[in-house]
Amino acid sequence: MKDKIEALSQISELVISDMYFEDVLRLIVTITAQVMKSNICSLMLLDEKRKVLEIKATQSVSETYNRKPHLKLGEGIAGRVALEGKPIVVEDVKDDPRYYNKEIAEKENLCSLISLPLLVKGKTLGVLNLYTSTLKKFSGEEVKILTTIANQAAVVIEKYRLLAESEAVKNELEARKKIERAKGLLMEEFGINEEEAYKRIQRYSMNKQKNMKEVAEAIIMTAEMKKKL
Repeated sequence: MKDKIEALSQISELVISDMYFEDVLRLIVTITAQVMKSNICSLMLLDEKRKVLEIKATQSVSETYNRKPHLKLGEGIAGRVALEGKPIVVEDVKDDPRYYNKEIAEKENLCSLISLPLLVKGKTLGVLNLYTSTLKKFSGEEVKILTTIANQAAVVIEKYRLLAESEAVKNELEARKKIERAKGLLMEEFGINEEEAYKRIQRYSMNKQKNMKEVAEAIIMTAEMKKKL
């Protein structure tokens, strides 16, 4: 029990970590696998636009498992867990008709599985899967511990997701400001209207295969150099 509480503590501390997101996910599955003595633990995240689950982290060195095809929402065990938001326990995945990729289970000697949703405020972010190589009946206490681990992991993932979204919004606002300034400089230099200035930036962006922010930065830099000369 002590090692399980320690695992919870370690995952909780990741909320204030400055590690890279991929490293955080890898640490979550490694800690969970160690504490539960699992031969494979994987973390799948839900792509909301495509409605598919993708493996984003696993401590397994098996390329066969790591390259498993994506699962659609509601498909297979993990897909159902993500859709319904409830854990599913399977005694032997090789005998369960709901389980996909039985050939991988045979090759990797996968037997029992517990699949848990990663939930934050009722929203499913993905699924945490834990496999054993021998038949195992997960106790009620183990299910509770793993559910808590999954919930803590979800909080960590949501924190990183919100930070990424915040950074994306920040970059978008910065790009818009630079494009607006570049438009103003072109309007002033060539005596053109705002629409024509925007079209020139857009055309140059397409011709040179650069994004509009980069083109705007080049226009601003050129204008500043001219002022200094």
